Amino acid sequence: MKWISRELWKTILVLIVCCGFMSSNAYAEEKADLKAIPEWSIMWNDPPGGLEGVIAASSNHWIKVINGESSPEKPKEVSSAWIRLQLPPNVPKDYGIYIEGIYTQNLWVFMGDRLVRETKFDFPYDSQRSLFPIGSEDGGGVIYLKLETSMDRLGIHTAIKLDNYAVLTRTYVLQDLTDIILGCAFLFMAAIMLIGSIFLKKGQLTSWVLVSILNLTIGIIFITYPAFMYANFTNYGNLFSALFDVSLAIFLPALTCFFGKIFDEGKYKLIRWFRKFQVLYSIFSITFMLINLLSDYRFNKAYFFSSVTVLGFIMISQFILIIGLSIILVLRGNKEAVIFSSGFAFLAFMSTLDLIYFYASSQEYQFSLWKWGVVGFIIALIVILGRRFAINQEQMINYSKELEFYNHQLQLSEKMEIISSLAASVAHEVRNPLQVTRGFLQLVAARTDDKNKEYMGIAIEELDRASVIITDFLTFAKPQLDDLVDLNVSKEISQIEGIIVPLATLHGGRITVSVPNDLHIQGNSSKLKQVLINIIKNSIEAFQVDGQIHIWAYHKNDEVYIHIKDNGEGIEPAQLIKLGEPYYSTKTKGTGLGLMVTFRIIEIMKGHIEFHSQRYIGTEVIIRFPSIAVK
Repeated sequence: MKWISRELWKTILVLIVCCGFMSSNAYAEEKADLKAIPEWSIMWNDPPGGLEGVIAASSNHWIKVINGESSPEKPKEVSSAWIRLQLPPNVPKDYGIYIEGIYTQNLWVFMGDRLVRETKFDFPYDSQRSLFPIGSEDGGGVIYLKLETSMDRLGIHTAIKLDNYAVLTRTYVLQDLTDIILGCAFLFMAAIMLIGSIFLKKGQLTSWVLVSILNLTIGIIFITYPAFMYANFTNYGNLFSALFDVSLAIFLPALTCFFGKIFDEGKYKLIRWFRKFQVLYSIFSITFMLINLLSDYRFNKAYFFSSVTVLGFIMISQFILIIGLSIILVLRGNKEAVIFSSGFAFLAFMSTLDLIYFYASSQEYQFSLWKWGVVGFIIALIVILGRRFAINQEQMINYSKELEFYNHQLQLSEKMEIISSLAASVAHEVRNPLQVTRGFLQLVAARTDDKNKEYMGIAIEELDRASVIITDFLTFAKPQLDDLVDLNVSKEISQIEGIIVPLATLHGGRITVSVPNDLHIQGNSSKLKQVLINIIKNSIEAFQVDGQIHIWAYHKNDEVYIHIKDNGEGIEPAQLIKLGEPYYSTKTKGTGLGLMVTFRIIEIMKGHIEFHSQRYIGTEVIIRFPSIAVK
């Protein structure tokens, strides 16, 4: 079945290719019989008698132009012209003529002495295109085009195409479809962004709105730029022309504002001055446009000078300024400047290709690649904006974590202060009665029988345990660190090995120590030993099968690091956060005072302690103290 399916598809493909080949041959044969328009003629001004005078004009009044070349340059005093073209004798049915580029405001098309097309622009826009059908009965006839303008350009600057009318219609419609689709996409993006700006905070709003305005203005520019819109929606030509000018006047200062918002941050006065100048000039341009529009384009030449010539120099200055500052920022390692420069370089590259094609084609090429450059540049701006939002989000998360940490530290500090006050006020008062009670119990135990001695022993053990707790309270309240000395970490750890190694062996585990002899810190020897014994004892009590404790130390960044790692039952993340808090312990009979005292001693010795643990894998304690140089 698969083989049959493959063969069937092969057969269909061969038939399609053959049909296409036959149709292309037929079309080629049909076109071979058709003689293309080799040349056409132009005559300046409108002779007396109108169309009849044009038809009767001698050949001396006409200037011949090879099809595909541009019209001669319009003389200054001329405001109208006539175009004459001769159709080939044999014109197939359903054919048409398409002229892509005509510089004129008003256009009349005559088939012989019959008017077939009329287009008038009552606004200052002189780029037109024309498509009209011809039939076999028009073969060998003459077509006349009358052009009329109040602007500087006049004539035909593209080839006159003679082809199947359906093919030419498709070309006519699709010519500017890409621009319109891109423009609508930018408008849709701008609308979505502006709606989304409602939910943004003040610090993020400005950059977001600026990118929305850039998308909005570019979308309007893309839609109002093509000649298709003016040719098919002539009644709205004034609106299209005004929207294009307003959008361009807003786009340029918005681009500078966005650049300043992202990169300037008040560092470059030139950016601020140039931005203010652009805003003022844009207000002037829009005001001048409204005055020119309301006065029926009476000041059109002056407005053209201000909105094209002067604005062109401002644009060039703006791009030079932005490129220069972008290069400086890139050299300083600014990642956002790299993204911005890449997008701007892509726009410059596509615009340069447009210029190369334009001059390589004798200035007949229609600019189109710059639009894709604009798309790439806007994408770069959105990437920068997205990166800014990601950075802000990360900063907010870090701030929340820091706030939570400091809040926890504040609560812990308050608890420590309460315990410290209680310890200082109660410990001494309680300790003396305990000692007296212990002494009397020992006397009574010496005179009683064996059974009562057992009870007395239990009572004395509990009093000793209470005394240890009181001692821990005193240690926490007022650690005795007045006698600070230089401590060799290796010697201090070796001195407690005699205590902790037998304890580990008793619990079925072992301890390995790897500490260099050149690590020195400043502190109290007995308190440091108390810290180490407390932590190692906790590790021993967490032993599982084949318990191991590894102790090692090293010097790093002017600090001495001491690691104590076990393979015990581990601690849950929620429990890790509470370690060191008063009365919190993971052990059944624990009071939490041991770690609390440990934290307090390390804090007084200007050290830091960290816990890393995974359930049923083990716990690692990292203690670091400021290192001191040995004299």
